Amino acid sequence: YGKEEAWDFALWKAWDEDDGDVFWETELGKGRPGWHIECSAMAMKYLGETLDIHCGGVDNMFPHHENEIAQSEAATGKRFVNYWLHNEHLLVEGKRMAKRFGNYYTLRDLIKMGYDPTAVRYLLMSTHYRQQLNFTFEGLEAAKGAVERLRNFVRRLLDADGKGSGGKVEVLVEQVKRGFEEAMDDDLNISVALAALFDFVRDVNRLMDENAVSREEAEEVYGLMMRFDKVLGVIGEVRREERLPKEAEELIRRREEARKAKDWETADRIRAQLRSMGIIVEDTPEGVKWRFEKQ
Repeated sequence: YGKEEAWDFALWKAWDEDDGDVFWETELGKGRPGWHIECSAMAMKYLGETLDIHCGGVDNMFPHHENEIAQSEAATGKRFVNYWLHNEHLLVEGKRMAKRFGNYYTLRDLIKMGYDPTAVRYLLMSTHYRQQLNFTFEGLEAAKGAVERLRNFVRRLLDADGKGSGGKVEVLVEQVKRGFEEAMDDDLNISVALAALFDFVRDVNRLMDENAVSREEAEEVYGLMMRFDKVLGVIGEVRREERLPKEAEELIRRREEARKAKDWETADRIRAQLRSMGIIVEDTPEGVKWRFEKQ
């Protein structure tokens, strides 16, 4: 393995006893591919001789990715990768994530702690990929709140049926489309894109406070939010909040009084009345639960 240059790397590693059974018999003798050549071989087998986008951590820029380029382009005579995305490292509470530091979390660990996967996704994407991200549980709680604000906004759009904004919504829509797209076109500048989005949410919420967003405008904004979510992937399916009619609330209250008085006949009659309204009432150890009957 004598190197003519310090930057030289091995395409093929000769076998030694420490390798055990990891080797192939070749004309060169026993051996195995070098670390870099195996990645070029796998990439070109499944993705072709030129890749559109190649990702990796900043620690792989040299020697790994430079060596991939050198050997791949020498073999094919073609550009190996059009765009490289090198992401910075993830820190946890200011330290590098490692099991020995006791700060190593998987997504499954966070879900077991009760966190929504979309909150984790939002936190991880909220910082530009070329900047270090410091994961904290305070930050995860803030991400959870941000996702809920977006979902509540979309949920509110489903009920909007105001007088109309006189063109204000249309102006805001064009502004946020331009701001979001320009930010994402600028090396995936997600933090600027999210800032534009939340400015938009704030401004449209103010118009809805004034009952100034028509049904048609709300539908346009809803469609735009779904387009943005194809990038973000955190809003998902949002439904109208399920609210009981006041009449049903009163019936449930009266039924509870009947049950406390052990007037089971009245309680059953009210339950049947609610059922006729499409409302299912269930008595559980935690109290009365209700849901709308599926159509």
